[in-house]
Amino acid sequence: MRVMAIVILILGLASLVLGILFVTEASSAEGEITDSIQPLKISEVDAKYETAKANQMALRMAEEPQIKAGKAEPSNVYNYATIQRTSLGLTRSQIGLASLTRTSGIINILLGLGLILAGVGLFKKS
Repeated sequence: MRVMAIVILILGLASLVLGILFVTEASSAEGEITDSIQPLKISEVDAKYETAKANQMALRMAEEPQIKAGKAEPSNVYNYATIQRTSLGLTRSQIGLASLTRTSGIINILLGLGLILAGVGLFKKS
């Protein structure tokens, strides 16, 4: 019984440490994202993406038939709008991954604390 309690304690400590690492890495990632998109703020990325998406889709509707027919090449404005939409989309996904990492870290911390408490209780009981 004591061996099982020690295993549970070790798993709890490992989960706690990993949770703390995940939370700190998420903060670091958000800092890097903030630095790379300045002067744009993280809270403005979604609105900017939606605007870029609407602009790119409007240009696409206007230019796509000519491009597919082979009568024209994509304009510079169309290429710029496509690149802007793509880069903002990648930024949105990075923000989402940082948020997921933070949430996963918090869950790991809570799980680790629960396992530690269960291990201590089991150790005292045996």
